[in-house]
Amino acid sequence: MKMKLIYPKWRKLERQTHFNLPPHGPVVFAATLPSWVDVQFTDENVDEVNLDDTPDVVALSVMLTAQLPRAFALADHFRSRGVKVIAGGISTALHSEEMGRHVDSVFIGEAEGRMEKVLEDLKKGQLRPEYDFSGDSPPIELVGTARRGILNRERYVHRGVKMLDLVHASRGCKFKCFPCAAPFLGGRVFRPRPIAKVVEEIESIDNNRLFIVDNSLAQNAKWEEELFTAMIPLKKKWVSHPIEDNDKLLDLAYKSGAWYVYQAVFDTSDHIRNRIKRLHDNGIGVEGTILLGTDDQDADYIKRLVDFLLEVKLDLAEFTILTPYLHTPLRAQLEKQGRILNNNWANYTCDKVAFQPKKMTPAELQDMYYYAWDTFYKERNQELKMGDLFMKVIRREIADGTYQSPLAAEGYVRRLRPDQAGSGVVR
Repeated sequence: MKMKLIYPKWRKLERQTHFNLPPHGPVVFAATLPSWVDVQFTDENVDEVNLDDTPDVVALSVMLTAQLPRAFALADHFRSRGVKVIAGGISTALHSEEMGRHVDSVFIGEAEGRMEKVLEDLKKGQLRPEYDFSGDSPPIELVGTARRGILNRERYVHRGVKMLDLVHASRGCKFKCFPCAAPFLGGRVFRPRPIAKVVEEIESIDNNRLFIVDNSLAQNAKWEEELFTAMIPLKKKWVSHPIEDNDKLLDLAYKSGAWYVYQAVFDTSDHIRNRIKRLHDNGIGVEGTILLGTDDQDADYIKRLVDFLLEVKLDLAEFTILTPYLHTPLRAQLEKQGRILNNNWANYTCDKVAFQPKKMTPAELQDMYYYAWDTFYKERNQELKMGDLFMKVIRREIADGTYQSPLAAEGYVRRLRPDQAGSGVVR
């Protein structure tokens, strides 16, 4: 069976430096396919999809709401040519009814141990309109090493530097954050993968720099300790979402290769200030993820918040506009209050206002989004701040003998203007 697996393109976040990481969902899905499936993958963000292909089936991997319009268009195109189309992924689950109007079959849930039955149904002409496994997660032990061989690796390079590879050590999230759909997707239970399997997968990745994409690593301190300890001999350098804030785990995280972490910055409290300082004191960088437009914020609040981020010397900041994704507590609240302004999924990219803020007009919030990006990166643009973090990891790799690509590093610095390269990229 010939399968065409497509990751649809979407409009990237305005103001953010544009680069493409190798996607995670498609390579994890590909690992669940039976051996008799010949899969060809296209990431539309880096390569054009061949619309004249006639595979046995097109599979759409749809993670983001902003990918939906393109996914619908691709599905409609291939079905008009008589090709069967199935869709899966996070946003397929969130928009299953709407997706079902464009595809032959909607797959909801995790794919491990299930795809052979779906594809056997397809071969028999008995493909069902929906396969719903929500709330019925397969044993976590079934999660195998992702099939990264399907990726066009040369496309995931920015300024001569190979982008991070994505990997996950667990599934699920015990937290219930108001903008997040994890509870609806059946993810309230923390499900760690066997550490030996995580180590095996990490060892198989031909990249010294990784992004551990778990919702949060700070869910079980004992498991974190075991994971970080097991990762120390691998000498990889990694980025992740939050890690536990205690001395032992911060030390282990650094020793195991923690490069920088994403940290939600939701106020200007001493708690946030100390959290950032402790990460810095342990040699770990911080990229702040900052939501703009919460009910307690007005324009002056956002200005003070940006000043605070500069004061605490945040390494990077990613500003996003609060966005009411389907099946989140935020969406339910705003719908009840009649504050949803539009359902233009193409603009659900976290840089456009889709709801009525409480203390600002939509236009004011949009302006404050631009203000935050422009002010934080006024003295050193995002490329330069990324370069600072990059050079820090280079020094660590040189120190432990794992630095593999000196030409890539030199290429990054050479591509900066001479006055930029001399202004602190290399410290």
